[in-house]
Amino acid sequence: MQRPIRFSLSLASTAALALSSLSLAIRPAAAEEPKADTTEAADLGVMGVALKDAVKFNWGFQGALQGAGTPNQAGIGGFLPLVIGDNSVFFLDAQANANFADFNEYSSIINTKVAGTTISTSSRLGYRWLNGDRSWMFGVNAGYDSRPMATGGTDNGVNVTNSRSVFFQQVALNLEAVSNKWFTSAYLLYPIGEYGYNKSPARINSVYTADSVMTAGVDVGYNLTPNLKASVGYYYSEGDFGAANGNSVKSRLEYNIANGLTSGINIAYDPAYSRGYSSGDFYKTLNLSADLKWRFGANSYGAPSIRNQQPVLMPVIQALSATPANRDVRVHDGICTADNYDPVNKRWRGEFPSWNCKDGISEEWGAIREWEWGRPYWVSYITHLQQQGYWGGYIGVCEKPGNLC
Repeated sequence: MQRPIRFSLSLASTAALALSSLSLAIRPAAAEEPKADTTEAADLGVMGVALKDAVKFNWGFQGALQGAGTPNQAGIGGFLPLVIGDNSVFFLDAQANANFADFNEYSSIINTKVAGTTISTSSRLGYRWLNGDRSWMFGVNAGYDSRPMATGGTDNGVNVTNSRSVFFQQVALNLEAVSNKWFTSAYLLYPIGEYGYNKSPARINSVYTADSVMTAGVDVGYNLTPNLKASVGYYYSEGDFGAANGNSVKSRLEYNIANGLTSGINIAYDPAYSRGYSSGDFYKTLNLSADLKWRFGANSYGAPSIRNQQPVLMPVIQALSATPANRDVRVHDGICTADNYDPVNKRWRGEFPSWNCKDGISEEWGAIREWEWGRPYWVSYITHLQQQGYWGGYIGVCEKPGNLC
C-alpha cells in the first residue's frame, strides 16, 4: 500500500516540476510584444517629428538635356521655408538656368535649332500641409517662368536668314499630393506677355515663327523602393496657331543616388514634337531626355545612414521641402511665315502673301491673319506649293466657322 502512494507522490512531484519549467520557458515569450510589420504613420513615430527640425533651407544645382520644347540647361536653385507650422510650411522656390544650344541636327522646338546661351528663370510660391495622421502631404504652388530664346539654323535643310532672339513668359499652377508610396500632381502652364496664349507667335527667322505652348497635365507615380520611383503622365498642349495642339503621354524613372543627389530619365511621346521623324530616330520620336539635381542642406530623413531605421518617413516628410516640378517654358515652331507679313501692325503688306517656304514642307494648317481691311480668315497651306502653281500666292480656304474669307 505504501509503494503505490510513494509512486503517486513521485509522479505528482515530477509533473509539478515539469509545469514549473514550462511556465518559466513560456514567460519571456509572453512578455515580449509582437512586432507589427505595418507602414502606419503612428507606428513609425512620424507624429513626433518636429517640422522645424525637418524642413530646412536647401540649395543646389540642376541640369537637364533637351526635351519636347525644352532646351539643354544647367543652373542653380534654392528652397526657402518662409513660415513653418506644426503641420504645414509656406515656402518660396526659385531657379535660374543657363540655356544652351541644341544638339547638332536636332531641334528641340521641331524645325529651328536653339542657339547661343540665355538665362531663364522660374519661381514658385507655395503652401504644403500634412493630414491628421501625417500619412499624406498636400500642396499648392504657383509662380512665374521666363525664357529668352536665341535661334540659329534648322535641322531639316531649310535655309533661313535674319535669325532673332525672342522672349517667352508663362504663369504656372500646380496641385500635389504625396503619401508613403504614391504621389501625384496636376499642373497648368499658361503663356503670357507679348506671345501669350492665343496671341500672334514670334517671328524667329525668315521662314518660321515660334510660340510658347500652353500645357495642362497630370502625373501619377509610385515609390518602387526608398531610392527608386517611377511615374507616368498625360498632358494636353495648345499653341503655335494649332500646330502644337494635341494629347501626349510621358514617363519618368528617378533614382536617389545619395542624400540630395537624384537623377532621372524621361520619355515623352508628343506628336507636335515627333512629326516628320522616322521610327529609326528613337531619341527624336520619343523625346528621350535625362536630368540631374544636387541639393545641399536637405533634411536628413533621406540620408542613407538611417534609411533602414525610418524607410517610410522620407517620402512624406521630405516632400515638404521638395523642389516643385513642371517649370520649363515649352516652345514650338511649325508654321512657315510670309515675308511680307507685318507683325507690328498685324497686316499683310500686299494683297497676296508671298510665302518663303521650301517645296514640300508646308503641311500644317495656317494661322489667323488679317488682310489690309482687317478681317480675319483661315488659310491652309498645301504641300508642294510650287508644283501646284501657287508659289507666291495663297489658298483661301475657310476652315473655322464664323470667320470671314
